[in-house]
Amino acid sequence: MARDQQQQDKSEKQDKGSRRKGGGDRDRKGSKEKDSGYQERIVQIRRVSKVVKGGKKLSFRAIVVIGNEKGQVGVGVGKASDVIGAVRKGVADGKKHLIDVPLTKSNTIPHPISGEGGGANVMMRPAAPGTGVIAGGAVRTVLELAGVKNILAKQLGSGNPLNNARAAVNALKTLRSFQQVAEDRGVTVESLFA
Repeated sequence: MARDQQQQDKSEKQDKGSRRKGGGDRDRKGSKEKDSGYQERIVQIRRVSKVVKGGKKLSFRAIVVIGNEKGQVGVGVGKASDVIGAVRKGVADGKKHLIDVPLTKSNTIPHPISGEGGGANVMMRPAAPGTGVIAGGAVRTVLELAGVKNILAKQLGSGNPLNNARAAVNALKTLRSFQQVAEDRGVTVESLFA
């Protein structure tokens, strides 16, 4: 009888301990967020200043590209008084602006495209399997996190990383798959190439 009572007390203590330590659902949600497959890459961290009444107020601006390498990508900008806070805000902003990119079987884009962002222009062309990502700067980061494996891209105009990243996203946003074009025209995919 006494032994049964001791075992019961032990199990109650373990239950209380697991409730206290675990945090329950919060931990599981956090792990789901991490397991969702989104990667983040910092394109640029810059120290910026704002002139206020008392002098200059320094803060940090982070440009972050977030994507799952399966056709989803977004560019975010965050500004805070410390680098970690700026990156965190950038990631949150990138998640708000995720776009879907239609990819072909050979992990390239369906057709040539160009995009604009500020003073930056980006030109992109599909490439044969084995070509790799031929692009530079922020455009390369956007394409890699979108899951594109074979592409030719060129930055034209401005060299600003934020404008180039936005131009790349703008170009990818306007892409249309063969299925979408066929549906819009009211024909089959095979008849597009006839």
